[in-house]
Amino acid sequence: MKKLISLLLSLFFVSVAIAQENVTVSDQQSGLRANDKIWVVMAVCITILVGLVVYLVSIDRKISKLEKE
Repeated sequence: MKKLISLLLSLFFVSVAIAQENVTVSDQQSGLRANDKIWVVMAVCITILVGLVVYLVSIDRKISKLEKE
């Protein structure tokens, strides 16, 4: 199982490295920043993180209630 996970992670990092080789600064500026879509991406990321925090807090409260019983 550990070998499979390490293989998948290494393939992921290699693909990320290859994907970023062809990107120049002008391509980045004409991408998400030029269209102001970076704010949409940031809003989605923040929404996901807030949802995870709320979920973890609710699970913690449920576990605490079960421990008291």
